[in-house]
Amino acid sequence: MRTKIIFRIAVLSCLFLAAAGLADQRRKDTDLAVVVNPDTPVTNLNVTELRKIFRGERQYWSKNMPVVLLVRAPVSRERDAVVRDICQMTESQFKQYWIARILRAEAVSSPIVVTSSQSANDVVATIPGAITVLDMRDVRPGLKVLRVNNLLPADSGYSISMEHP
Repeated sequence: MRTKIIFRIAVLSCLFLAAAGLADQRRKDTDLAVVVNPDTPVTNLNVTELRKIFRGERQYWSKNMPVVLLVRAPVSRERDAVVRDICQMTESQFKQYWIARILRAEAVSSPIVVTSSQSANDVVATIPGAITVLDMRDVRPGLKVLRVNNLLPADSGYSISMEHP
């Protein structure tokens, strides 16, 4: 009897770990997309341009359309991609970087922080020039998904990371 209980616990533990591993793998396999308002006059960026945008070095899409940066709240996968992969900073470096830009009058404000994908979708859909990074599954129809290095999220070799251009 005791052997059967131990066996059942072992089997359930293995099933639980396998399910957790699959869920984690699915999350890693899901592509992130660079998303902009449909009126934004850009369809493709290389990773260097993307980095300049998310670091506030490029502030306008065109003469009359400012870049409006949106980032997810800390601890989200999308924010990690922006901070670590695109900007190549730690979270504290990112915060200090934006404080310094504001103090030097190089920026009026830091990126707008949104707490959910739905909020990010709403703001990007509403504000011309808005840009963010979203899980491809969360992108609302009607928003523009930018190509990065001429590739879309579903394309082989797509990456928003500066380490893998």
